[in-house]
Amino acid sequence: MAQQLAVFGSPIGHSKSPVLHRTAYDLLGLDWDYTSREVTAPELPSIVATMDASWRGLSLTMPLKGVAFELAGTRDAMAELTGAVNTLRFVPDRGLFGYNTDVAGITRALAAVGMTHAPHVHILGGGATAASAVVAAAELGALSVSVLARTPEKSAALVDLGRRAGLTVSLSTFDDLSQLPEPQLVVSTLPGGSAVPVTYSPAVRASTALLDVAYDPWPSSLAGTWTDAGGRVANGLSMLAHQALVQVRIFADNDPFAPVDNEAEVLAAMLASVGLDARGLPVV
Repeated sequence: MAQQLAVFGSPIGHSKSPVLHRTAYDLLGLDWDYTSREVTAPELPSIVATMDASWRGLSLTMPLKGVAFELAGTRDAMAELTGAVNTLRFVPDRGLFGYNTDVAGITRALAAVGMTHAPHVHILGGGATAASAVVAAAELGALSVSVLARTPEKSAALVDLGRRAGLTVSLSTFDDLSQLPEPQLVVSTLPGGSAVPVTYSPAVRASTALLDVAYDPWPSSLAGTWTDAGGRVANGLSMLAHQALVQVRIFADNDPFAPVDNEAEVLAAMLASVGLDARGLPVV
């Protein structure tokens, strides 16, 4: 029986997941069909309930990660910690497994540009992706995180998440930037095309790494100012490619830690398929 996979979300037309996954499966010699589908949160449970044995797994983007968390009968540690599932794996006779590969996507994209340790991190925006960014900060050895948002009170859950991840999270408005400790890393989770709500000094931009989760349009206004100052920049498309590689592991073996055959070659091909070099930077 042919194996089916897909990315679900809304909106979904812009997704680069199909080209990333198809590139990996072609190189691995796997005759798997990976498609995309517009699905809203209320629709997901009934759609999953009707999927037959041909379905191997799903990638989930916004706004489905919370619903997918509830659907998964077994969840990995990252999913449990963040309360978000972006990968569902159907395992016959064992049920539905849920994973969060966004955290790995963040840390791997940053490692590709040389960022592997950050004692203090700023996160711009307090939505769902910010939760994965908080946990990624903990993975990078952060002791504290400052979350900057327009309405910080809506992000109160991140304070408790920080405690569970082993660090301190403070909530601030964008206007409070000058009162905060200088970061070693800034992670922007703001939507693509958003106006930049804060202004970092040239000195901070030159010495601090930036991950801008948005990748369309690119470079974002924020990334442009960072590059102009000579700072290190990782983009959201690199994060997407790295988390997709971990999804490929899950879809292949139901194990996010088990490398696939010729994994370095597979990753290089995935990055190239979306116009990125080995560091996850756009090829000029």
